Amino acid sequence: MRRLPEWPYLIVAIVAMLADRLTKFGIERLSTPGFEHVLIPGMLNLIHTTNPGVAFGLFAESGSPLLSPLLILFSGSVIVFLIWLLTTGRAGGTAGKTGMALILGGAAGNLLDRVMRHSVTDFIDFHLGTHHWYTFNIADSVIVAGSFLVLFELLKDWKQAAEEKA
Repeated sequence: MRRLPEWPYLIVAIVAMLADRLTKFGIERLSTPGFEHVLIPGMLNLIHTTNPGVAFGLFAESGSPLLSPLLILFSGSVIVFLIWLLTTGRAGGTAGKTGMALILGGAAGNLLDRVMRHSVTDFIDFHLGTHHWYTFNIADSVIVAGSFLVLFELLKDWKQAAEEKA
């Protein structure tokens, strides 16, 4: 079977990162922190907030001067690892490669925020009534979508391996 070139996956990563950066640029330029606008009543708001911590606001209140450099180092390491997986053909099949490319693009988008501001700009406030999800951004969304694609491929491969043993 002919192997697809790896560069299309790097383009997916770049497009994901650019989508994240453009949307963050828009919210940062057109509003101030604390801004809130209802898009769909009872479901979706556009807000402008920042998160110096990690996912779900973990460690946001730590105040440690080491937090930002550690997060930058960790994110940079993940990005290098994902690039290595994608460029060496070790990232699996199409779903896995696409998923890793999305994770790469999202991680790069959030890393740029951390390098420039020592925090990440979030602006999507999804909720059902009074039950709010954590505020997130496009980078977070593509990381989650990419994770599902990688998990899908892993489960598919696991099922095929189990069927071959049977």
